[in-house]
Amino acid sequence: MASFLSAPVVLQILPALHQGGVERGTLEMAQAITQAGGKALVASSGGRLVPLLRSLGAEHITLPGCGSRNPAHVLRNARILARLLGQHNVALVHARSRIPAWTARLACRRTRTPFVTTWHGVHANTMPGKKLYNSVLASGDRVIAISAHIGRMLRQEYNVPPERLRVIPRGADIEQFSPHAVSGQRMHQLAEQWNIPAGSAIILMPGRLSAWKGQALVLQALAQLEAGLPDQPWHCVFAGSDKENGRYVSELTQLASSLGLDDRIRFAGHCEDMPAAMALATMVLVPSLRPEPFGRVVVEAQAMCRPVIVSHHGAAVETVDNGVTGLSVPPNNVEELADAMFAVLSAPASTLANMGQAARQAVLAHYTTQAMQHATLGVYDEVLGTRLASDFLLAKNASAPFQDHDLAG
Repeated sequence: MASFLSAPVVLQILPALHQGGVERGTLEMAQAITQAGGKALVASSGGRLVPLLRSLGAEHITLPGCGSRNPAHVLRNARILARLLGQHNVALVHARSRIPAWTARLACRRTRTPFVTTWHGVHANTMPGKKLYNSVLASGDRVIAISAHIGRMLRQEYNVPPERLRVIPRGADIEQFSPHAVSGQRMHQLAEQWNIPAGSAIILMPGRLSAWKGQALVLQALAQLEAGLPDQPWHCVFAGSDKENGRYVSELTQLASSLGLDDRIRFAGHCEDMPAAMALATMVLVPSLRPEPFGRVVVEAQAMCRPVIVSHHGAAVETVDNGVTGLSVPPNNVEELADAMFAVLSAPASTLANMGQAARQAVLAHYTTQAMQHATLGVYDEVLGTRLASDFLLAKNASAPFQDHDLAG
């Protein structure tokens, strides 16, 4: 084994470092690679998360037009990346998005560098040529699926064999997303910022404002809830940014007004303190109209011991045990969603507490960031013959042994 593999250089590549699940996963793995004694490089076109990446001990390499679909840009960046792989003694490349994956695949073939991919999304292949375009993410020496739902799709539609396919769910940061980690001051500040009256139940829908996430469905269900509980104090907070420059939030505001919900609804925009938001919440809604590839916000809510209501499809089928660790309703069903919200608002506190504790226990067992990091390093070890996964655990145990104090004993 080449000596540089004792401290391997791993390069991750993605379009940019702005905000999203792909970016978060990249930062989490950069941190893990560094903690395991390796060197973490990230190639992208840049973005606001670059300083945070560097603070984790990783190095950023700017690759202009990294997400451009222009074939000339892909070929140019493949040549540049091939040179970089040699200059930095890169042992393995991990691609997380289709265009950067094509760039990386070409560079890795030229340099005979091992190539790993993660399939993060539900990429449709209904248009001619789309399946070929998507297929690069199924072509790695190892292909990581972020849920069993995605793993089944990769087996059935892209014929990824078991020897190359690894299912590694995303995870929640259980130290950050812990009921005892959020101060009353943080919760009070958010409640004031959102103008929530004291004593009001809070129905929280986190995540970007996008039609397929189900915000309009929620408003229709809330209108039914209002009819059934006209005198109970509750407010619904949509905590997420509008990707359509305010156009979609304007549509939702008009819909809320037409349903008589003006005083009940808050469009809060992007929330910088999601643990505090979830600590404030009486329940958390994730009623996506399309199957979620994973849905990290679900396990974050569960880690905060909050009742979560999800649509029964995609990876939510894996993360929510209906009636035990949350509630699951048929997709795009206004009546069932309204009934589930009514059930949470009407449930005894002890019932909700038991559900919350069961939910957090499930997250601790299956869906932590540390488990995702360890398993992904294990994939690198399979390919390289290294010991990154075990070295990572040794480093974690030496610096801060994990114990979930609120559930211990």
